[in-house]
Amino acid sequence: MTAAFQNPVGETLTDNAAWATAQPRLSVLIPTFRDDPGALLKALDEPGVHAEIVLLDDGGGDEALARRMASRIERLRLPARLITLSSNEGRAKGRNRLARHARGRHLLFLDSDMLPDPIGFLARWTALAESDDTAVAFGGFTLDQTPRRPEHELHRAMALRSDCTPAPERARAPEKHVFTSNLLVRRDVFETIGFDEGFAGWGWEDVEWAMRVARRHPIAHIDNSATHLGLDTAPALAAKYEQSAANFARVVKSHFEVVSGYPSYRVAKALKPLPLRATWRPMLKSLALAEAVPTPLRAFAMRLYRAALYSDAV
Repeated sequence: MTAAFQNPVGETLTDNAAWATAQPRLSVLIPTFRDDPGALLKALDEPGVHAEIVLLDDGGGDEALARRMASRIERLRLPARLITLSSNEGRAKGRNRLARHARGRHLLFLDSDMLPDPIGFLARWTALAESDDTAVAFGGFTLDQTPRRPEHELHRAMALRSDCTPAPERARAPEKHVFTSNLLVRRDVFETIGFDEGFAGWGWEDVEWAMRVARRHPIAHIDNSATHLGLDTAPALAAKYEQSAANFARVVKSHFEVVSGYPSYRVAKALKPLPLRATWRPMLKSLALAEAVPTPLRAFAMRLYRAALYSDAV
């Protein structure tokens, strides 16, 4: 049976039967907003792993989905807690909140639309945490299990080019290739360096966090990957890039010495002097959204559109 109650800070908490007496070594922290994490929860329920699961419903407002999540929490063999919020507080605040509920020495941040690739995914993370007492490690990001859909081909092409990279390649710029989709962090590191809650909307809060962490701790990159199932349509991807422009400006202001070496900054800097930006920037977006255009050209146009958005901040 589950136990549900509201605590003094306005969260509704639902714990399964295994939660109360558990002493986990690893806390798996999953924020969700109107996404069903059922496939992920099922895949994570590995027997014999000293781990717990903490799931955050970040103000999604879908009562039917909330009931399904509570039911899945109840059925898990691993100790598990569901935190339900009445209003959305965003990516950075939500992850900080999840960490406050965690009891393990290491935290594993996973997005709700991820699905582990290797068998024994959690066991591998637990072994790494215990053997090396790793401060920070990113496990990798693939599209190996992501269904092919025509409306997602642009995002697929862009993710395969920039996000789905093996560990040795990621390690060349360790802070740049950090995503909260599959990220291990030791508790004391996160308690000292949390996510900047000044970030709003989508983008850059995880990379900016890694820039601060890298000044004090090594960031390891390993191949213990998870598939990103939740690819976006081209309009949704463009909207995320538009949201991220303000966050990019925040990163430039705080970490100029790091971000100025990134290709996204250099291209934005090159585009900034060009005249009539208000005319040609929408044209880039239109080209990226045109499904009749070959995907490589659309991806090139979308990358230029993102850089043109970022040019306001450089």
